[in-house]
Amino acid sequence: MERRFRAGRAALSLSVFALVSVVAALSLVVTSGSRGASGVSAEVGPSPRDFIDIRDVARSAEPAPGPDASTGTFTEDCGRNQDEHRNADNLVASPRLRNGAHHTHDYVGNLSTTAFSTDAGLAAARTTCTDGDRSTIYWPVLRRQDRPASHAHGDEGEHHGNIGEILPPASVMVQFRGSRATHVVPMPRFLRMLTGDPVAGTVGPELARAQWGCTGYPDRFTTLYPRCPDGGVTRTLDFPSCWNGLDTDSEDHRGHVAFPGANGACPPGTFAVPQLRVVVSYRVPKGAPIAVDAFSEQKHAPITDHAGFVNVMTEAQMARVVACLNAGRHCRVGEHV
Repeated sequence: MERRFRAGRAALSLSVFALVSVVAALSLVVTSGSRGASGVSAEVGPSPRDFIDIRDVARSAEPAPGPDASTGTFTEDCGRNQDEHRNADNLVASPRLRNGAHHTHDYVGNLSTTAFSTDAGLAAARTTCTDGDRSTIYWPVLRRQDRPASHAHGDEGEHHGNIGEILPPASVMVQFRGSRATHVVPMPRFLRMLTGDPVAGTVGPELARAQWGCTGYPDRFTTLYPRCPDGGVTRTLDFPSCWNGLDTDSEDHRGHVAFPGANGACPPGTFAVPQLRVVVSYRVPKGAPIAVDAFSEQKHAPITDHAGFVNVMTEAQMARVVACLNAGRHCRVGEHV
């Protein structure tokens, strides 16, 4: 019953996602009213309630791993999108639909990714990962709303109410982690996954996975935009790590994978695979108005943070990751100069 409920909830979220895509442009007519001194419409968002001082956020801690845990980590260097590979596509959620995201994504990894990418095309493309991993990882850009947009690199998101200068990531960490309950098995090639919910601001937080933070405060996460004493804003994007053992995708792009429970164990009928964690950091001047790209109806709510992933590792590359995690080693490969 619980699984059917969650599948229904996920399908509803995807339906809302599709509806928002259709009406996003119309909503701009409503949200283009009077503008303040910064040039940002009061209706566009975010609101002052969307911000919090990181020192007011409670500390968090993960439970200790069990006796059969896979405690290793595998960190690869995929750069920080120095190539400025950006577009408003979403290969996982809106395949074959140009500008289907209605907001702009930053990418690391595969340099060819668009809404029209095929498995064969991804497997043959160039990559920013120094170890040759051709996987694609993407997330909505972060902007400074008090500066004009650059109108460069496929910045279609501005046409849907996402205004301001795109902030380039200061760093991006791509890391695979083990399971706190058991050993992990390889994830299949071309597995597609989403994390977070781009419509959480209107449909509710059930599928939300936003984890905003600050450099220097690694144990504090919030679903709000953090005010950071040193200006170092972070976004931690954790992907599902329980796979049904059969499918590389599903109708709602969520039903074939799941997150582990509070104890680290996967739901019945699923298998633990390496968990992808991406940490994106930015240098944000004190008091600068920031906003994540989003559908206009979401008013740039920080809880809508999300990301997509397609695994394009070869079997040999994935086997290397699995061996590292299950052996409890902390492997680090590649080094951008």
